[in-house]
Amino acid sequence: MNAFIRQGAVGVLLAAAACAAPAQADDFRVGFVNTDRIFREATAAKAAQSKLEGEFSKREKDLLDLGNSLKAASDKFEKEAPTLPDAQRTSRQRNLIEQDRDFQRKRREFQEDLNSRKNEELQQVLERANRVVKQVAETEKYDVILQEAVYINPKYDITDRVIKALNSAATTTPAAK
Repeated sequence: MNAFIRQGAVGVLLAAAACAAPAQADDFRVGFVNTDRIFREATAAKAAQSKLEGEFSKREKDLLDLGNSLKAASDKFEKEAPTLPDAQRTSRQRNLIEQDRDFQRKRREFQEDLNSRKNEELQQVLERANRVVKQVAETEKYDVILQEAVYINPKYDITDRVIKALNSAATTTPAAK
């Protein structure tokens, strides 16, 4: 719904601009920026991804180890279950269920923490990218820069220039490290 409203607003904006300035159509400049490419290719985005990997790699490894040990314990239980006394089988089964719940909870918490931090880092990259887009738009005298479109003619795509400017800004700004 939100994307539909945004696309409708962009369509209305472009239609109004096209109708309001037919004599100035040659002066009206439109550009497009692919934010997905910025998140994949910009140095700041890659640095954010590396930062997240470093921050969460130990917890991810611990979860993987815990999951593997739980699977091994479950497999062992499956093999031994037919020969175990009922009380011991029930006790081990409850223990495995409790371990699985704990594992699922830890995995959910890990995913929530990772997603939260990823959103924080990507928001910072997006804010920097938007500042660079604005600078490029002002410098090159663009009237409108779009970040979402169903189709865009490649001649209007300024993503490469934005990535280049963002990367050069990241290497000259000590705060970006």
